[in-house]
Amino acid sequence: MKKRVALSWSGGKDGCLALDVLTKQGVDVVCLVTTIPSELGRTFGHGEKTEMVKMQGEALGIPVELISCTFKDYTESFMNALKIYKEKYLLDGVAFGDLYLEGHREWGEKLAVDADLEAIYPLWTKKENSFSALETFIGSGYKATVIRVREDVLDETWLGRQLDSTFLQDVKEKDICPMGESGEYHTFVYDGPLFKQKILLQQPEIIELETTKKLEFKQSQLIVKDV
Repeated sequence: MKKRVALSWSGGKDGCLALDVLTKQGVDVVCLVTTIPSELGRTFGHGEKTEMVKMQGEALGIPVELISCTFKDYTESFMNALKIYKEKYLLDGVAFGDLYLEGHREWGEKLAVDADLEAIYPLWTKKENSFSALETFIGSGYKATVIRVREDVLDETWLGRQLDSTFLQDVKEKDICPMGESGEYHTFVYDGPLFKQKILLQQPEIIELETTKKLEFKQSQLIVKDV
């Protein structure tokens, strides 16, 4: 019997790569879970509009569960939601796309224990392997665009860039984690091998969000993929 897991999902390359690895390992990702802080009304990880994450779930054919929380009760809300999803989806575990930040893993493992689930980290590696992880994503067939940058490390010319071989070489020259593990940049995945439909992103607009700049798309739609 396949292991059934929920995957923590922000809509970017890390979560998508984790989904790809888990699927290839024979794990059944039965739902995607995304936190929505009530203070922001957007996804916690990337500040993305909720309808964009829901569109990804529809494109992938995987249900998206939105966890409403505040900054103060974030962990408690996540844990309580996981307990509900455990019964709803008959979960065995919860997976995360973290790469090497120990504090993030410790938090996720404790969360899983409290929800009586297995914590799974399919991408876990060493910091020095982050460039290789980016190479793996770029070679995976998934398509992603940069939607948010931290202004202290990357300027707005990086917004809208596709994760491709040129991006790989340019990001290597920057003094940041190539995978943006500390939030240097965030991405949105819109197509790839597991996508049953692709997402067409149109009419980009740059908006200011405190210390970051965000690329918003005024229009987006699902498109049937060529067989």
